[in-house]
Amino acid sequence: MKAAVIGVGRMGRRHAAVLRGMGFDIAGVSDPSEAALEAARTELGLESENLYRDPAQLLTSTSPEAVVIATTADCHAPLTLRAVLAGARYVLCEKPMAVSLAECDAMIAACKERDVRLAINHQRRYMPQFEVARDIVESPEFGGLRGMTVVAGNMGLAMNGSHFLEIFMHWTGETPRTIAASFSDVEVPNPRGAQFRDASGFLRVTTASGRRLTIDAEADAGHGLLSVYMGHNGQLVVDELTGVATTEIRTSEQRGRPTTLYGLPAEGSRQQFTADLNVAIRALWERLLAGESVPSGEDSRRVIECLVTAYVSHERGGVPVAFDPSSLPRERRFAWA
Repeated sequence: MKAAVIGVGRMGRRHAAVLRGMGFDIAGVSDPSEAALEAARTELGLESENLYRDPAQLLTSTSPEAVVIATTADCHAPLTLRAVLAGARYVLCEKPMAVSLAECDAMIAACKERDVRLAINHQRRYMPQFEVARDIVESPEFGGLRGMTVVAGNMGLAMNGSHFLEIFMHWTGETPRTIAASFSDVEVPNPRGAQFRDASGFLRVTTASGRRLTIDAEADAGHGLLSVYMGHNGQLVVDELTGVATTEIRTSEQRGRPTTLYGLPAEGSRQQFTADLNVAIRALWERLLAGESVPSGEDSRRVIECLVTAYVSHERGGVPVAFDPSSLPRERRFAWA
């Protein structure tokens, strides 16, 4: 199957390597940066005729069946529409999905009209940190997920926070009931360019069953990424950067006692994960090609709905806002990278 990769920065080249490892024919790659194209040529062994500055020319010249879009978010929607019109059957787009809800709708509609399978690269579903954590947290001993807290450096609520929004909703099978957010006043220049803005700060999602996701990623925090999972009987802490996970679960005779007794005797364990993004991306592609469930356009639109609701909450002084996608501004564009 012929594939094309649009955007061959670090992540785009990773996508291309995964496709090649799966036996795809890399018909071409595109990027406006000569340095990125040269890196792709060197790392992937591409010929000069496989390198394009213009993504439209790449799609027209190669007619790929599979397209990866690994550009900044402002280009995701127009490039997805171009790929669909060029005859692509599969499109894997980086996150955040788009910079407005209207763009999400256009992407979903175009893919449905042409029977194109669209996936967004929320690959955390297929990473061991999530798969093993889910097994631990949902065990009877742990007592099930009640709260998930992400404590991080300034990772960007759209760029990286979107991963945790997606995985939380996928795990719980619930949509938010309320969202509250308060963004940092300090603005740190975006490494992807002065034209991009991504919020840092605090975000909290609560579902109808009372389960909650909290993200604390302020502009003045410069290191680390921890995921803390809370249940009735236990706590799981995953260091996403080192792959170390520690678990504490009440001893069997202490389970079921009031939560106010939070310091009861517990049994601990420690695990070391090996996170390989290439493995996770390959797993996503395998499911996409097999027609199985993947992070779809609809799933990822829900993530964008959460982010837009967070902006509404912040602009109202950080108060919790009822999650109501029908009331959100569809045309409002955000400067996410």
